[in-house]
Amino acid sequence: MTNPSAETDQTEVLFGISFDHVLRAQEFLLALNRMSSTAQLVLLDAVVVVKDDDGRVHVRETVDPQPGGTALTGAMWTGLLGLFLGGPVGWLAGMGIGAGAGVLVAKVVDMGIPDEWVEWFKNAVQPHTATVVALAADIDLDALYGEAARFSGARLVHTTLRPGASAHLAAALGNTIDTESAATAADG
Repeated sequence: MTNPSAETDQTEVLFGISFDHVLRAQEFLLALNRMSSTAQLVLLDAVVVVKDDDGRVHVRETVDPQPGGTALTGAMWTGLLGLFLGGPVGWLAGMGIGAGAGVLVAKVVDMGIPDEWVEWFKNAVQPHTATVVALAADIDLDALYGEAARFSGARLVHTTLRPGASAHLAAALGNTIDTESAATAADG
């Protein structure tokens, strides 16, 4: 249950918080999901960006469709339709067309955090870190600050929260935000 007198941010907000260990990042993502289930925020999307010691980047998106899954789904449904309309030949043709369409849809559709931001975070994060990038709305800011305080030592990489809220979030994590570079990143 939300506190009706709590300060909230009603607009969509993007923030990225970096952790020294991938398990801490996963724990923070779990905390965001819990906050979403208790209506303390609406979690629209989240991405985990992991950069290893060699600088290789791995991204796990939670909302955007993946090519393999959409190809399988497309092949299944159009194959079934093809089977009804054209028998075994229609089934094979439908599966091929559906798989191709599924891959195309997965490449074109961007449902959550814009790909430009994912690329920005891939370049901005430091090696040997895991960064949770979240797109949220209707955030109970006091609850977010309280949750962030549990993750002292994590680093606020970037946020589109208003400046006062950004500073409070950074302080809850135990660090300060460089407002000049944050403004530059938001413009770029």
